Amino acid sequence: MATYKELLAKKQELDIEIENARRAEAEAALEDIRATVAAFGFTPEDIFGSRRKSKSSSGAPRFRNPETGETWGGRGPRPRWLKGKDPEQFRVTN
Repeated sequence: MATYKELLAKKQELDIEIENARRAEAEAALEDIRATVAAFGFTPEDIFGSRRKSKSSSGAPRFRNPETGETWGGRGPRPRWLKGKDPEQFRVTN
């Protein structure tokens, strides 16, 4: 039966072997990918899709306090004037 230290040494050797195999296979895969991209003239957008960000919140206020005119965009902590109330009654219409 192998000792703890012997097993740790084997593990370290295997970890090195695993990393070397991963690097070699990754390098070969990357060469194949580069050849395919060059052969077909793919662009990054073809491969990864569009990188456009969604048209989410622009920071425009979504809720307005009619008494003070104070606004809140719907992110972060709810303002005091809106706590305990239905926010829909304060929604800003476009």
